[in-house]
Amino acid sequence: MTAIQEALNQTIFGTSGVWFLIGAALVFFMQCGFAMVETGFTRAKNAGNIIMKNLMDFCIGTVVFILLGFGILCGENTFFGLIGRPDLQIFTDFNNFPWHNFVFNMVFCATTATIVSGAMAERTKFISYCLYSAIISCVIYPVEAHWVWGGGWLTDIFGTTFVDFAGSACIHMVGGTAAFIGAAILGPRIGKYGKDGKVNAIPGHSLTLGALGVFILWFGWYGFNGAAAADTNRLGQIFLTTTISPAVATCATMALTWIKNGKPDVSMTLNGSLAGLVAITAPCADVDALGSIIIGLVAGILVVVAVEFIDIKIKVDDPVGAVAVHGVNGVWGTLSVGLFATGDGQDGITGLFYGGGFLQLGVQALGIVCILAWTIVTMIIAFQIIKHTVGLRASADEEMKGLDVTEHGLVNAYADFMPIAVSNASLDSRIDADVTGDIPVTQAIPVQLAGKFGGATDGVKITKIDIVLKQSKLEALKNEMDKLGITGMTVSQVMGCGAQKGKAEYYRGVAIESNLLPKMKVEIVVCKVPVQDVVDAAIRALYTGHIGDGKIFIYDVEEVVKVRTGETGYNAMQDVE
Repeated sequence: MTAIQEALNQTIFGTSGVWFLIGAALVFFMQCGFAMVETGFTRAKNAGNIIMKNLMDFCIGTVVFILLGFGILCGENTFFGLIGRPDLQIFTDFNNFPWHNFVFNMVFCATTATIVSGAMAERTKFISYCLYSAIISCVIYPVEAHWVWGGGWLTDIFGTTFVDFAGSACIHMVGGTAAFIGAAILGPRIGKYGKDGKVNAIPGHSLTLGALGVFILWFGWYGFNGAAAADTNRLGQIFLTTTISPAVATCATMALTWIKNGKPDVSMTLNGSLAGLVAITAPCADVDALGSIIIGLVAGILVVVAVEFIDIKIKVDDPVGAVAVHGVNGVWGTLSVGLFATGDGQDGITGLFYGGGFLQLGVQALGIVCILAWTIVTMIIAFQIIKHTVGLRASADEEMKGLDVTEHGLVNAYADFMPIAVSNASLDSRIDADVTGDIPVTQAIPVQLAGKFGGATDGVKITKIDIVLKQSKLEALKNEMDKLGITGMTVSQVMGCGAQKGKAEYYRGVAIESNLLPKMKVEIVVCKVPVQDVVDAAIRALYTGHIGDGKIFIYDVEEVVKVRTGETGYNAMQDVE
């Protein structure tokens, strides 16, 4: 090694911890990646809520990590290596405080917390999510991370050590497990599963954002896996394995979905990339290229199987696939150390397939079981406490409207797509200038009336029924209409106000003039089914006794023309044989 190389090595890996902090910055940037993946894979009406949750994961996590979390993770061993002793050195001896170690561990803690956001998206109360974030960052993550990285009991067991180089178990498996528990306790989003058990797809609103998030995460993962490298040679190995595994996993997922569905699935393939990254996180410094290929191949197949099993078989609604990506592949990645570690890696561990026997595989399995047990028990307790105090799930009406407007007063996260009546409120007043001059308004804006039909040609009475209703009541109305044999209807999202007159929302302390509330409008035209039956059924479905239940409007229809055949009247209203 040349003198220049030695000097560079001292600068990057020496006591200054520069590379350590660069890695921490890359891991922090992964918060952006998580936010983009979750936003893209969910509906636009919840985009602002998802961004807010990812922001607060880091900020709330930082506060509680300062107060308690860091001490539990990195403090002196107590109770046989089960927990660290908080000493609050950051306040009592700041000049000697390990700043770089704190920052590095803090960003990893935030990553663990934010994994859960996607699985619980679109139906979780914001205050409840904030409480969860504080709990996992303050206690749950620091305890199990202390066992592995803080000198706890898993660092010396049966003459070897539990290896999780960058967090397949401590971060991803824990985050994925918490995500599964949270999603299961919450229940599925409205409309996700039918009464007959049918699974309904709820596509995300922007695959572009989702893909951007995956690329950001992949980029940040080089810091995620590489920051703890002991020397430059290991850093190169880690970057290589961190590239091979997700690339192979992506190809495997694409091929599998192509074979199964006839076309490659874009969103699932993006999940495949993340699955490969999660799986290689534990063994990245201890496996070779062949091991990385096998790990990635299994991860790419495993994520498809796990997503479909969780969604279709056990019916736990995970909008972004967090449980399959992080939980399932976190387990696989941690086990793979005991299978594919070459013995020449940073930890000096030899896996089963390289002549190391079953000892390391057994230690890896023991560590997984213990970390899982801790996470499952503590997260069930935490979520149940939150559920039975402040409540965990948003109301059905809030969920249908979207958490952006109900939780944050944000009419739309995409300003150019705000309802016209709202977004135009702040436009130049000249657009709404009154008509001036001697010509009356009725003449200044000419109206041409179309000729009227003389009634349905076959003499059958045709009636149109317009129903304005709460968004949360749409499924109930559809079920009632199905019972009457009415399957033809037009459904629109509309803005309106009745007796409630709407309410003002605020952005940066400034009132947004809006007196319109989101509603659904259902238009039905009938000729054979009695109108009164339709009205009675609609009332049964919509009535709650509260203001805003909706309105029903009834009109005579003069004629109906079926465009394809030219049939009119009663014949135009009939289903295709």
